[in-house]
Amino acid sequence: MTGFSKITLGLLAVGALALSGCGGGKAPEDTALVLHRGNAAEPLTLDPQQASGTWENNIIGDMFIGLFTENAAGEPIPGMASDWDVSEDGKTWTFTLREANWSDGVPVTANDFVFSFRRILNPETLAQYASLLFAFKNAEKVNRGEIPPEELGVRAIDDHTLEIKLEYPAPYLPGLLGHYTAMPVPAHVVKEKGREWIRPENIEVNGPYKLVEWHTNDYVHSVKNPQFFDAQNVCLNEVYYYPTVDNNSAERQVREGRLDLNTDFPGQKLEFLNKQLPGYVRVHPYLGTTYFSFYTPKPPFNDPRVRNALGMALDRDFMTAEILKSGQIPAYSLVPPGVANYPMGASVKWAGLSLEERRAKAKALLMEAGYGPDHPLSFEYVYRNTRDNPRIAPAVQSDWSEIAPWVNVTISGIETQILYANLRSGEFEVSDGAWIADYNDAQNFLYLMETRTGQLNYSRYSNPEYDALVDRSNRELDTQKRAVMMRQAEQIMLDDMPVIPMWYEVNRALVDPKVTGWVDNIVDIHRTRYLCKEAADQ
Repeated sequence: MTGFSKITLGLLAVGALALSGCGGGKAPEDTALVLHRGNAAEPLTLDPQQASGTWENNIIGDMFIGLFTENAAGEPIPGMASDWDVSEDGKTWTFTLREANWSDGVPVTANDFVFSFRRILNPETLAQYASLLFAFKNAEKVNRGEIPPEELGVRAIDDHTLEIKLEYPAPYLPGLLGHYTAMPVPAHVVKEKGREWIRPENIEVNGPYKLVEWHTNDYVHSVKNPQFFDAQNVCLNEVYYYPTVDNNSAERQVREGRLDLNTDFPGQKLEFLNKQLPGYVRVHPYLGTTYFSFYTPKPPFNDPRVRNALGMALDRDFMTAEILKSGQIPAYSLVPPGVANYPMGASVKWAGLSLEERRAKAKALLMEAGYGPDHPLSFEYVYRNTRDNPRIAPAVQSDWSEIAPWVNVTISGIETQILYANLRSGEFEVSDGAWIADYNDAQNFLYLMETRTGQLNYSRYSNPEYDALVDRSNRELDTQKRAVMMRQAEQIMLDDMPVIPMWYEVNRALVDPKVTGWVDNIVDIHRTRYLCKEAADQ
């Protein structure tokens, strides 16, 4: 889970600066009904159909509810859908919507969903996450501008009945329909306000919290929405989200009581924090993979020998055990372990070799590709300057330099949002990054490498055989046959090495024990509606 063009990025930055003048006032002192959340990075947008980062999802998912949503354990549960039927071929889903209102009292209808789905897939919206909905009938053609949005396979049968037609069966659809790309936006507000609809003074929501302030690079402030259909079970009245780019600083703020929780902490401090903050430390596996992307359209990374050589040379065991120190597992595949209906996943073929053997093979591959003392391999590796990435980068540089003295690597740290914008626009050579599952299915990882995926296919990898296998797996109803096809596709991609799998993630958080309702889960989604706080004197 995490493109914007430079133009889009600039527009959003201007919008965020404009929002910073709204509301005013400082965050109040902690009370039992106010939550202060550390949230990793500054959101570029809070529009569900423009967002792309987990730090945006944490806020947007508190404001909007799709047909499905998540429970405290991160599992799909009914949201706006009170009931649904699925056709025998699995390609037509008919949803009955619950009675619910937008925060201004206007009813939420099936037409809001139709408007929203057409909006995100309309190429004029420039939604980088539109490809996630390509399972919808005609979605890809709409997104390419080949047919009008009105031909998308969604329709409102009446105000409370929505029909979605699919290109192929999608057993993961409930999880997908809880994702922010599938959340409704208020058609009556967006039509009137245009891009300004997301401003605090204009926004209307159907979820538990409503935006009231956004102070850029300071905090986002939301308050409880009394129109939310389950408002009686929402404990906290207010929530503040802070862009905690520096996890060392955020950790101190949690210790000092200025933050109730933060969604990260420095991995090397795990033992210290367990002693200093008993009951605060939360570490749990989840469906995420850190991987490095090559920009494959241009030399030297259009050569799979170069890509494989660099993938082989990295000491994942040292990085996970000695630098990260939080339980991350060295990765030799893109799809992490534990994904539903995907046993015995694929793996790079050199995974069983020793590091010394891998480095010798890497040097031979680079020389075969034409590199050596008279033709050195030089490139730049860029990394996110958040979390543990700045400490990993020198180790990466060292590992690649160990292949041969004629491998020259420079490293550069970049703000997380800018790095992902560059990945989406193809402005990089080699870059780190991570993908967190939007729903529990291997397809959510494999679709990243499909040619049609576009901006989220950071490496711009394109292999017709891979594409055909993923497409066939999408249309296969038998889960075992489907898994075999996906595994074959992943193996083809790993052999080509457009990305280097590095490690499978764990979610790390510091949560004040006074905060109740936090449930560790494999998707690392923790909606504020399920949280509460004990009084400060308890």
